[in-house]
Amino acid sequence: MGDFTMPSLGADMEEGTFIEWLVSPGDTVHRGDIIAVVETPKSAVEIECFEGGTVGELVAQEGDVVPVGGLLARLNGGAAPTMPPAPDLRRSPTAPAVAAAAPPVTAPPVTAPAVTAPPVLAPPMTVPPREEHAMPPVSPVLRHRAHELGIDLATVRGTGRRGAITRGDLELAAQGRAADRTPSAAAPAVPTPKTPARQRVSPYARRLARERGADVRGIPGTGPSGAVRADDVLRAATLPAASPTPTAPPAPRPPAPTAPSGPPAPRHADTGSMRQSIAALMTTSNREIPHYYLSATVDLHAALEWLRKRNRELPVEERLVPSALLLLAAARSARAVPDLNGNWVDGAFRPASVVDLGLILSLRRGGLLVPAIHDADSLTVGQMMAAMRELTTRARAGRLRGSDLTPPSITVSNLGDQGVESVMGVIYPPQVALVGFGAVSERPWAVDGLLGVRPLVTVTLAGDHRASDGAVGARFLKHLDRLLQRPEEL
Repeated sequence: MGDFTMPSLGADMEEGTFIEWLVSPGDTVHRGDIIAVVETPKSAVEIECFEGGTVGELVAQEGDVVPVGGLLARLNGGAAPTMPPAPDLRRSPTAPAVAAAAPPVTAPPVTAPAVTAPPVLAPPMTVPPREEHAMPPVSPVLRHRAHELGIDLATVRGTGRRGAITRGDLELAAQGRAADRTPSAAAPAVPTPKTPARQRVSPYARRLARERGADVRGIPGTGPSGAVRADDVLRAATLPAASPTPTAPPAPRPPAPTAPSGPPAPRHADTGSMRQSIAALMTTSNREIPHYYLSATVDLHAALEWLRKRNRELPVEERLVPSALLLLAAARSARAVPDLNGNWVDGAFRPASVVDLGLILSLRRGGLLVPAIHDADSLTVGQMMAAMRELTTRARAGRLRGSDLTPPSITVSNLGDQGVESVMGVIYPPQVALVGFGAVSERPWAVDGLLGVRPLVTVTLAGDHRASDGAVGARFLKHLDRLLQRPEEL
């Protein structure tokens, strides 16, 4: 028996909002299975299970704000990994803390005769046995959904745990109201389609549907177990208005407020929350970390020539871009200069045993995310390209996983595609270094005493003076330059 708790998904995370379960009690889960979705100030994150077992009690409900380390669910079977109180600086796993516990004693509040209940304390969950008229527990998300549908929650019978109202209960109640309004001339002729009690919808798909005034119940899902993804919502939005089989067209959909003017509100709210999180972290960085900055100009002629030859042999979907070479060179240089690869914790530098390379990504709706490429120094150029593409796609679709947000050991900021010549970055605490890449541009450059035009890139390094000094940073930049002059060795 183990406790599945809210993982830490970043150095600045203190709590997260629980969005949805992707499993049910009794389901068998394996290591790496995605079982829940949690929303942080920066993104909605899919949480993986780090141990196999059977799902026992689901404690967290939709809309619950749970602190890091707070109980989400109980698992039966499998070893119970314990989340350390401080991030592990080698990998700092975001695995939910599963602490070994005694035999399960999960005692739901039972409406038994009030002989054993102490009359003095009156805890909030001990309710006198008013079975028919007591309001069942309702999560804030479902309460908001019921308001949108115009449903009185007192009239809904809950089918969840302890009589809790589920999303499926609301949808069935909404169908019943629609059927009452519809003239039932030939009721048995048009059977009402059965809506699953729990339709799986990704957070980003739910947000897109809300912005477009669409109803996810009518959208077929193509994700795991029929989950509705963002692509499904976008595909449904491009279909002609007269869809072939809406089974109950007369049933008027509850008014979806503000169709065109809806998108700005959630975006500003999300971006504002993310901005506050970034501001707090960067303020801490500037206040506590004594930065030093170095820069070097690197000739990429040999690297780009090697890329052209390599890309002629690769299919279009696997072709490489210069960023893959730059990131791999940074990871290999961090391995060669370990004084820049690690974290500053409790007044001392703790080197990391592997290079988990953080990649700063700018989101289209605003804000930044820093997912990690694990063991980046051991990848090939092709594997680095695939990891970059996958991380970028998942981050911008709002489908990052908990393992993606493991705190990196060193971070890269690549703003070359924005035309920036150099990047003077702010170190992401508790790391001790940040590498910046500017745009690759053709500039005058002397080679063997002859002046010509070469493709150049400006590489910068922000270092923490508590952990290293300029000589160490210079060694890092020199090693990175040397690797890019011999790209075939990467």
